[in-house]
Amino acid sequence: MRINKYIAQAGIASRRKADELIANGNVKVNGAVLKEPGYDVQEGDKVYVNGRLISDKQKLVYVLINKPMGMITSASDDKERTTVMDIVKDIDERLFPVGRLDYNTTGALIMTNDGELTYRVTHPKHELEKTYRALVKGVLSDEKARKLARGVDIGGYVTSRAKVKIIKGTRTSTLVEITIHEGKNRQVRKMFKAVGNPVQELERIAIGRIRLGHLRPGHYRKLTREEIEELKNC
Repeated sequence: MRINKYIAQAGIASRRKADELIANGNVKVNGAVLKEPGYDVQEGDKVYVNGRLISDKQKLVYVLINKPMGMITSASDDKERTTVMDIVKDIDERLFPVGRLDYNTTGALIMTNDGELTYRVTHPKHELEKTYRALVKGVLSDEKARKLARGVDIGGYVTSRAKVKIIKGTRTSTLVEITIHEGKNRQVRKMFKAVGNPVQELERIAIGRIRLGHLRPGHYRKLTREEIEELKNC
């Protein structure tokens, strides 16, 4: 098995992050610093990451959390702010967020120690859909909704096609559901700003067919076997 996949299956990092660990000299095999990123792990090899012996046969855990507003999507924070790790602190295994949600965005976020699944879900080629419910300022017209669906320029990048559904609106605001498969930084906020309707509140309500449902903010639930298989086959 290729070394980056072995590290990912051990729940240490995604394959891309594993390559960085190798390049930085943080990986040893049988006591020697690994210099070959394409190394195939052999039976009996002892692999160390940051001085710790690892195994690709650990217990894998998959959960969905409802991230509240004002929480950092990170494994740690040097400013000692609350992070999503606080939601899953009663789980023995060390989990990591799959992707991220902005500080002021709430909703669905998957956490796991399965680096291989993290790589698959976050890689752009798999085009996993994410659905958001946004409260935007002003009236979002049907024409603006069609423009969002076709793709808009968010500053040097034109977004791919999206699904846009206006839920309800008043003279001062509009509630919208939007589904995208990209993951550019603050993409949804930039898309609505591009059509003149800045976001006031933003919640991610689904990742693929995994829906937030009635999960309360600051809580988590384990993914079902069917949900895990869907992510692995996306």
